[in-house]
Amino acid sequence: MHPENLLPVLAALDPRELLLPEGSVDTWRKAPHELTAVHALHAFAKGRACTELPGYHFDPAAGAKTVMEALGVLNLEGFGISHTHPGLGPAGALVAYATENLCAKPENLRTLQEYRSAHTLLVDPATLRNLEIFQSARGLREGSLLSAVDRTATAAGARLLERWLAAPPLDLVAIRMRQAVVGELLAQPLLLAELHGLLGGVRDIPRILGRLQNRLRTPRELGGIRETLAQLPAIIDCVGRIESAQVLSKELTEAPVAALRQLRLRVTDQPSLRELLNRALADELAGDLQEGGYIRAGYDAEVDRLRSLTRDSKTWLSDLERQEQERTGIKSLKVRFNSVFGYYLEITKANLHLVPSDYIRRQTTVGGERYVTEALKLKEKEILHAEEKVVARELELFSALVSAVITEATALRETADALAECDVLAGWAALAREWDYCRPEMDEGDALEIVEGRHPVVEQMFKAPDASPTIGGQAFVPNDTALACDGAQILLVTGPNMAGKSTYIRQVALITLLAQVGCWVPAKRGHIGLVDRIFSRVGASDDLARGNSTFMVEMNETANILNHYTVRSLIILDEIGRGTSTYDGLSIAWAVVEHLHRDPARGPRTLFATHYQELTQLEKHLPRLRNYSVAVKEWNDDIVFVRRVVPGAADRSYGIQVARLAGLPLSVIDRAKLILGKLESDDTEVELPGPAARPRKKLTVKPEDDGQLDLL
Repeated sequence: MHPENLLPVLAALDPRELLLPEGSVDTWRKAPHELTAVHALHAFAKGRACTELPGYHFDPAAGAKTVMEALGVLNLEGFGISHTHPGLGPAGALVAYATENLCAKPENLRTLQEYRSAHTLLVDPATLRNLEIFQSARGLREGSLLSAVDRTATAAGARLLERWLAAPPLDLVAIRMRQAVVGELLAQPLLLAELHGLLGGVRDIPRILGRLQNRLRTPRELGGIRETLAQLPAIIDCVGRIESAQVLSKELTEAPVAALRQLRLRVTDQPSLRELLNRALADELAGDLQEGGYIRAGYDAEVDRLRSLTRDSKTWLSDLERQEQERTGIKSLKVRFNSVFGYYLEITKANLHLVPSDYIRRQTTVGGERYVTEALKLKEKEILHAEEKVVARELELFSALVSAVITEATALRETADALAECDVLAGWAALAREWDYCRPEMDEGDALEIVEGRHPVVEQMFKAPDASPTIGGQAFVPNDTALACDGAQILLVTGPNMAGKSTYIRQVALITLLAQVGCWVPAKRGHIGLVDRIFSRVGASDDLARGNSTFMVEMNETANILNHYTVRSLIILDEIGRGTSTYDGLSIAWAVVEHLHRDPARGPRTLFATHYQELTQLEKHLPRLRNYSVAVKEWNDDIVFVRRVVPGAADRSYGIQVARLAGLPLSVIDRAKLILGKLESDDTEVELPGPAARPRKKLTVKPEDDGQLDLL
């Protein structure tokens, strides 16, 4: 896999640790500067634990052998993998590393799959960050797309949601199946609420099975299996009733029934295993095997007998304490136990003169003395022997129960996977009902049409209980979008700061991403052709640790987009060229737009937000570019943000009005108005402190130059 394709995959997976051949990090660091993808890999690795292994661990032949041994197969043909596949080297290194750390072969490896980036929509790290997919700009989960669309009730469902958002499929069948299940669940709100409650009782079966199979075992793991199995009959019944209600409905098609049925059939009830665990496990389970007490009374006769001996011994000790108090006359005498001295009789210093001669002193303490008797020593051996035997017997029974669970591991995993999918889709149905989402039409065309689209994160922030006073209580203003590779390919969006340009272009990208994941979207209607990659260049940030200024970061991200987009990509660009001088920045932005429009017939669907009013002239000479602007209203030198995106270019940027809203001193505002007025009137004699002002040049386009920039 090429580095530029590998990086989005790594960013989506977000691993905590990387396994690398020896010298990899050094090689990346010393790579030529033009190898930007390699340097990006180096930056990605620097933020994570990196373990470098000898190169022979990554040999494909050795890796194939290691993987086959781990899977217990003679060849890999059953998985559709050639024994010379280059990916077997890293796979073998991973298995070897896990074996070394577990001190045993991993027992939970069951299959081998080849990942192909061509099968999923790729989102590079910069876009993940700019669109705030998994984290907000503040580095928090709150305020991210993940937080906005997560309504899962299970740990496995939450992990699956992250994987789906990280790798949206390019398979229309998979997308439509997910959409169909969401639609069916959405149509039955009462049953949806019931299903969501039942899923809340499902435990993290994949993690539990992994621990059990790798000898990391506690009674509570089996308790988690038991609790989940207890929910299965009700979950299967609930989904079945949703199906039945669907069949009776004449308004819905048969497709959702088939989709939901396929999901339900993957959930396998385990009545025998459920009954076994219910009979064998106690209600309260300890977190440590050595504590014992996790086998239910009545399940095993030997455990019951040994526990009876222990209980009788406790009674004997209680009777001994009472008898010795009466015999010695020492009312404060106590029978106690610790792990060092075992059972003993504790007597305070004030009563030492009453100690009988048959007492054997064990220890002197600050407050008194500790003694034993021959009878107490004999009973101690009996008690400890019984306790050891009952713990050993419970361990034996526990191992048998673990074996019974592992025997059904394949069916349990398939059930867990289906429940996780059901959890994600049920959460999306609840989300769609709560926020009035629609089911977008998906196809392989190049249209991108959104009617009354809304930003999924910002919309929820508007109605949040702790919303900022500037937005709290307001309604999010929806907007339409229409893009096509061979029609309105580029939308050039102008308008003042704070008007909503960035929100608008980001919401289009997020709606597209959600649609391709299979989620319903925040819009009245949507029609979206499949996208192979989403690129974004938004905001300002620097990377001083690597010597990159804000403008250099901006140019790196822009270069990555221009070098790797395809005609099926979706690109959003916000304020290209703002990190340098006006003329430099305008020239770069102008050239970027022309580059995206260079193919005479079609190009990538693009949203380009800018303050450079001069770029709006390009509409006359680039047939697939359309000017749009975010409308504002003026009143007594103030502006009101309408947040409506309308056809046509903005007449000006309203920067001074926005500065006034930000609280700049009125003297600064008044001076800025004076300077702006003189600049706009072409008066080059603006009174500025310092060197004389440079004459301002107008930017126009000559039709005969076919859209080329001309400075007059």
